[in-house]
Amino acid sequence: MSHPYPEGFNPPKAPLDPDNPAPEKMLPFLLRYPILAGALFGIVLRLLFSGHAGSSWSAMAGGFIYFAPVAIGATTVYLAERQRRRSWAYYFYAPFLATALFVAGTLAIMIEGIICAIVIVPMFAVMGGIGGFVMGIVCRVTNWPQPAVYSLGAIPLMLGLLGNAIPTPDNHGSIQRSMRVAASPEVVWKHLNAATDIRPAEVGEAWAFRIGAPMPISGVTRDGKNGEHLRATTWGRNVHFDEVVDKRDWQPQRRIRWTYRFTPDSFPPGSLDDHVMIGGQYFDLLDTTYTLEPQGRETVVTVKVNYRISTQFNLYADWVAQWLLGDFGDVILRFYKTRSEARV
Repeated sequence: MSHPYPEGFNPPKAPLDPDNPAPEKMLPFLLRYPILAGALFGIVLRLLFSGHAGSSWSAMAGGFIYFAPVAIGATTVYLAERQRRRSWAYYFYAPFLATALFVAGTLAIMIEGIICAIVIVPMFAVMGGIGGFVMGIVCRVTNWPQPAVYSLGAIPLMLGLLGNAIPTPDNHGSIQRSMRVAASPEVVWKHLNAATDIRPAEVGEAWAFRIGAPMPISGVTRDGKNGEHLRATTWGRNVHFDEVVDKRDWQPQRRIRWTYRFTPDSFPPGSLDDHVMIGGQYFDLLDTTYTLEPQGRETVVTVKVNYRISTQFNLYADWVAQWLLGDFGDVILRFYKTRSEARV
């Protein structure tokens, strides 16, 4: 007698009891094994991809970022299908849970930082769902689910062995935000160049700080050499660096532009996740420009930030950068607006 299960699969021994909850609704109790197994497989892959920044065995390598969650999703669905036929919805939400547990596991064993974990979860969830859905189709319409799951699980490893065959392009982007301030350019200019004793309540709503980035404490401009001005900036967790203003970019009450100067001790260990280190392999702030335009008794303040990202998944990384930097631009303009209008 024929049945709808692929060859080698074990269907349920007896029909489900209609008086009891369906097993899928009892997640994670009856289905915890395939989901936990998928998460464990992901942690093993992450341990393998612990190479130095820029290497094909780095956790930022395209082979890992794209295909590790696909492999997790495929493994989860394959093991679940070995128990019994699953729904189409299961093919997506079980890999979602497995990838979420995988990311949580990397945090628990301290091989991943909170910022990286939060920003990568959406992409991992989607890629994991794709892997699970593909494996679900394979399990329903073919007789070779086992070779398929082995193949999907091997893809990140094969790409790691290929070395740097996948290019890592530099992508330059920018964000720009404007805000009207009920104060003169002179007042706004003063606060731009003497932002001291910044309180968490003034900037803490920015998503970059909510997910773990250190908050700014002060930014004070001082005269430098050869007409330069140096804006000494300090953040929490002992982060410190200079923002260099060339004399051509110093136009009092009108415009200021600075580039960033980092030193080896600008970011002490643990102050930022290695994968999102400013000035690092994958991300950098290039320059920031503030423009002040008087309009009657008010001033329109515009901030523009140029940045670089260098990953094998720049499309997603640029979306994250646009979101976080754009949100930060809105928050920092509100900070200067509040201080300027209060005449602090």
